[in-house]
Amino acid sequence: MKYLLSILLLSAAVQAQNFTVDRFALPEAPSQPRFWTLENRVDFGILAGLIAADGVTTQRGLSEGYREVNPVMRPFVTRGAPGEAAGSALGFGAAIGVAYVLHHTHHYKAEHIATRMMVMGESGFVANNIVQLH
Repeated sequence: MKYLLSILLLSAAVQAQNFTVDRFALPEAPSQPRFWTLENRVDFGILAGLIAADGVTTQRGLSEGYREVNPVMRPFVTRGAPGEAAGSALGFGAAIGVAYVLHHTHHYKAEHIATRMMVMGESGFVANNIVQLH
């Protein structure tokens, strides 16, 4: 009789595990916004144009006898246009990388603020180059 009762209880316990309860299921996780939105494409397009303008005005200033003030970019820009292009590409890649890390870590406001600050800073560099050349 003990064995029969044990088998009956065990089979009932095994059958109870087959039932699924939906009320304990986790809700769908919120989706992360895309990184390459229209806003980011426009911002990084503007930044790329400003970096190109900075490169052109810097090379023109160097040809007129000025020197590069930025110690990080100086080794690149003194190598001519190819060095300038390499330094500019590294800087542009770093800007996109910073924005992507902020986006990936869900710091969306900081991502937009940082991107706009990069655009404003590069605008200042281009304006300074143009003022120095004229």
